[in-house]
Amino acid sequence: MNSELLSRITSNPKQCGGRPCIRGLRVRVKDVLEMLAGGATEEEILADYPYLERDDIRASLEYAAVQIDHAVVMLA
Repeated sequence: MNSELLSRITSNPKQCGGRPCIRGLRVRVKDVLEMLAGGATEEEILADYPYLERDDIRASLEYAAVQIDHAVVMLA
C-alpha cells in the first residue's frame, strides 16, 4: 500500500455524495477507473482533464486495489 498515493484520495460528504474523489476535485475515483476500463490511456485522460496528474491515476488504481483486498468467507 502506497500511503503517499492514497493521500491524493479525498472524501467529503458535501462533494459527490461523499464518494472518493481526486485531491478534493469533482473527479471521482470511479470516473478514472471507468475511463481506464473503457480503454482510455493515461495520456488521453490527462489531455481531457489537464488538472489531473499521472499520480492521480495511479492513486485511483491503488485505492481500488486496497478496497477489494478483503477476505471472502464461503459458507458450505
